[in-house]
Amino acid sequence: MKPKLIAVVGTNASGKSAVGLELARRLGGEIVSADSRQILRGYDLCSGKVTAEERQAVPHHLLDIADPGAYFSLADYQSHAYAAIDDILSRGRQPFLVGGTGLYVDAVADGYDLVGAGPDEAQRERLEAMETDDLVRLLREESGGEVPGYLDVNNKRRLVRACEVALSGRLLDETRACSPRYEVLKIGVTWERPLLRQRIDERLRRRLEQGMLDEVRQGLAAGVSYEAFYNLGLEYRFIAQYLNGEFAGFDEFYEKLHTAICRFAKRQMTWFRRDASIRWLDMHGDPVAQATELIGEFLGK
Repeated sequence: MKPKLIAVVGTNASGKSAVGLELARRLGGEIVSADSRQILRGYDLCSGKVTAEERQAVPHHLLDIADPGAYFSLADYQSHAYAAIDDILSRGRQPFLVGGTGLYVDAVADGYDLVGAGPDEAQRERLEAMETDDLVRLLREESGGEVPGYLDVNNKRRLVRACEVALSGRLLDETRACSPRYEVLKIGVTWERPLLRQRIDERLRRRLEQGMLDEVRQGLAAGVSYEAFYNLGLEYRFIAQYLNGEFAGFDEFYEKLHTAICRFAKRQMTWFRRDASIRWLDMHGDPVAQATELIGEFLGK
């Protein structure tokens, strides 16, 4: 029998982190982050990391393990996640894979067969010189016409990496070869679109009040370039543009950032909805009780 892994997935601002945290606390578990931004050191508000108090309540893994701008492939993430999960299991604890980066979740839960080779520097230099629209066009040509739903097409750094994968002949989605290492229960957390938009608005306003702009200001003062922040995507990119005077004012910046986050959440749901194995919680009821029942059945098999 394969070891058992519980995944809690969902869109931005859905509450998946809170559900995963409470489940892990109740069930003696530890959390492995499946978020492509939270692996980066610093910028806790921009990436939505759990607080220091929450990390004390439940051990978290794969936070702050890479520097912004450093090469960190899907194979790197999978390797780190496997090591963390196996360590948790070896100590008799229950691993929870929690996050909204669908490709990260599936790489671990489905056991993607990946090649961990480093980048082709000459090819990367050529791709980085291309405009975003040209990269999207190349990606569509190389991957059969569709851009994966998990991918932020305005994030040039990730577009470049996706093109590298496509040009190598490897696949970008669920059609790739898999060798699952774990038996997995996938639990989904989301809300209907109007409520999700409201939650995104509330979370964004709260993080801005807590100092999200200052995180990027401090990074710029420390020598991080505007381009580096642009390439990190979403909050990082829009805040850098705002601080660089590229919006008429705060209201325009906020409206466009809020819209971009909502669109990204829609793409996240497109990615997750294609997975029929995900057990979606009714967030208007008691989601933790529902999830606990599902987990009890899963672990008791």
